[in-house]
Amino acid sequence: MEHQNLISVIIPALNEELGIKKTLLGIPKKELSDQGYDLEILVIDGNSDDRTRYVAEKLGAKVIIERRKGYGRAYKMGLQEAKGCIIVTLDADGTYPASLIPNYIQQLKERTLDFITINRFSRMENNAMGFSHRIGNKLLTFAMFLLYSVKIKDSQSGMWIMSKKFIDSINLQSDGFPLSEEIKIIAFKFFVAVELDGVYYRRVGKLKLGTITDGWRNLKYLFKYKSLINNALMPVSEPLQKEPTY
Repeated sequence: MEHQNLISVIIPALNEELGIKKTLLGIPKKELSDQGYDLEILVIDGNSDDRTRYVAEKLGAKVIIERRKGYGRAYKMGLQEAKGCIIVTLDADGTYPASLIPNYIQQLKERTLDFITINRFSRMENNAMGFSHRIGNKLLTFAMFLLYSVKIKDSQSGMWIMSKKFIDSINLQSDGFPLSEEIKIIAFKFFVAVELDGVYYRRVGKLKLGTITDGWRNLKYLFKYKSLINNALMPVSEPLQKEPTY
């Protein structure tokens, strides 16, 4: 059930005990409260074997364990559990500008948008992204444009601001990294969506994304999704089974 004036922040995490601290401390709780918003923070933990869950709970997050692997699987669990009228996503490695959340929410509401994605390339900290990842991102972004006529600059960005109504009306299918491009295709083709400038910082902790392996999977999914997009606006037939809260 959606709660008015509640903001849900969803953070997928796997062995991010250092990054999760920076991420959670960066969320502007006081500013959001001053603007009249309540806040829930959901950390979807992929069964970490470090102190990620402990750190997250100590800093006020609700932790949900999702043992089934996959970036997309974690997000689908978080989106199912989120109760806010507006949902924000962040990575757990401290790379995204959490401090700008109030500004993005304001734009979502004032411009009556369904979905915002953040362009990391507009302002990137030195060495925040390797050369191979930059090239891979550009290729995937170009492929998205050719296949779906979605014209954005950063198809792989993981910071989104969106309405709960948008999420409740779509059917996300990927359980892996391709969910990031899938949700943008749906948003830009069927809803009111924009890409806004952001900031991208050097990550805290070890990089988990494989340039070639994950990039190839994402590219293949772009082609595969042509046959799946007709299901994008169909309701999900069954709710996800939730793992126990830690």
